[in-house]
Amino acid sequence: MAEADGGGLVRRRSHEMTPLAALIRRELKVEKVERPLVRYGCAAQAKKGEDYFLMKNDCQRIPGNPSSTFSFFAIFDGHNGNAAAIFARDNLLNHVMGAIPRGLGREEWLHALPRALVAGFVKTDKEFQSKGQTSGTTVTFVIVDGWTITVASVGDSRCILDAQGVVSLLTVDHRLEENAEERERVTASGGEVGRLSIVGGAEIGPLRCWPGGLCLSRSIGDMDVGEFIVPVPYVKQVKLSNAGGRLIIASDGIWDALPSEIAANCCRGLPAELACRQVVKEALRTRGLKDDTTCIVVDIIPPDHSIEVVPSTPKKMSKFKSLIFRKKARDSTSKLAMKLSAIGIVEELFEEGSAILAERLRNESPSMQSTSFLFACAICQVDLAPTEGISVHAGSIFSTSSKPWEGPFLCAACRKKKDAMEGKRPSGVKVP
Repeated sequence: MAEADGGGLVRRRSHEMTPLAALIRRELKVEKVERPLVRYGCAAQAKKGEDYFLMKNDCQRIPGNPSSTFSFFAIFDGHNGNAAAIFARDNLLNHVMGAIPRGLGREEWLHALPRALVAGFVKTDKEFQSKGQTSGTTVTFVIVDGWTITVASVGDSRCILDAQGVVSLLTVDHRLEENAEERERVTASGGEVGRLSIVGGAEIGPLRCWPGGLCLSRSIGDMDVGEFIVPVPYVKQVKLSNAGGRLIIASDGIWDALPSEIAANCCRGLPAELACRQVVKEALRTRGLKDDTTCIVVDIIPPDHSIEVVPSTPKKMSKFKSLIFRKKARDSTSKLAMKLSAIGIVEELFEEGSAILAERLRNESPSMQSTSFLFACAICQVDLAPTEGISVHAGSIFSTSSKPWEGPFLCAACRKKKDAMEGKRPSGVKVP
C-alpha cells in the first residue's frame, strides 16, 4: 500500500500489517503435528577469550503467539580480537529476522529463512566494517523450528547431526587449505593465496589469503584482509523424522581435536547438559587447551519421550519409506549424511553454498514478491523509491540472470558492498 508525502511523492508504507488474530488462526490451522521438546547445554574452556555463544529457546515468529516459538543457537569464534564476535552475537539474529517479510505462515517463513540468513549475515558484516575495526569471526547459526533445522555458517566452526546413530555434517568448512572452489573464488576476486614464507624462501603452515594471512575464505569482519573474504553463509535446511536427533555445535577448538564421529560417540546417551561437557573434556584430553574450545549440544526429542535415548545403531526402515537425499557427497562425512535419508531419518529441504549474492538473493517465492519488501534493499531493508534500487544482477560478471533489470534490488551502499566482495573495487583498510 502506498501513500503520498507532502511533496506529492508516492512512497510505500514501511510495512504491511496482518492482524495478530488472523496470523494465530493460520498457525493453528497448519500446526497439526506435535512439536518436539528441545533440551540443550553449553560448555567452554577459554584460551584467548575470543569465543562467544548465544542460546535462546523462546523466540517467536509471531510476537504473542506461543505456537510460533522456535529455538536459536550460535557460536562466534573470533580472531584478531573479540570485537567482531561480540558485534555478531548482539546483532545477527535481529538482522536475520528483520529480513523476513511479516505475515508469513510457518511454511512460508521456513522457505524465506535461507534468503534472510544471507541478507542478515551481509548486513551484520557491513555494519561492523563501518566501525573501522579489523577483527573477524566465524559464525555457526542454528534455528530449530519443530522438526526443521536450518543452519548457516561462515568459517570453520561446525554443526553435526547425530540422528539414530548416524552422524552427518550440516556445515561446510571455509578453510582455504581444504576448499579448492573457495581458493579459486578468492583469487578471481583479487586475493592471493599462499603459505607463510620464512627465511630462505621455505613455505610453512596452511594456505592463507594475502594481505592479512587469514586461513579462512569466509567470515564476518576482517576488513584488513579484503572484502573477497565474504560473509555469505553456506545454508542447509533439513527436516528430522519424529524420532528426533542431536546437534553438536562447536568451535574449531573441538574439531581440530576430534573427528565428528568421535565427538558424537563420546557423549552418546548423556543428557545435553552433560554431553557438552564430555565433548569439551575429550577434546582437551586429546589435544590440550591450544585454542578457545566451545560446544553446544541440542537434543530434539519426541514429545512422548521424557528421557532422551540415542540408539547406537540406525533404525532400519523399508525402501518404500526411504527419502531421496539430493546433496552431492563432498567428503566421507557427507557420505554418512546420505545414509540418513536412505533409511528415512532426515529429509533435505534446502542447500546452497554460493558466495555470489545474485544467486543467493534471487526471488523464488511469490510471497517475497507480493510483500512490501519489493521496494526495499534486499540486504539492509531500507526503503527504496522505484528509481533508487539497483538490481542485484546489474553489471555482474558472476550473475547467471538474463534480465538484469529484475529484482531483488540493492541500495547504493549495499551495491558497493556487493561489488567489493566480487573484487570490482579496492577494499580493506591500511593497518598501521
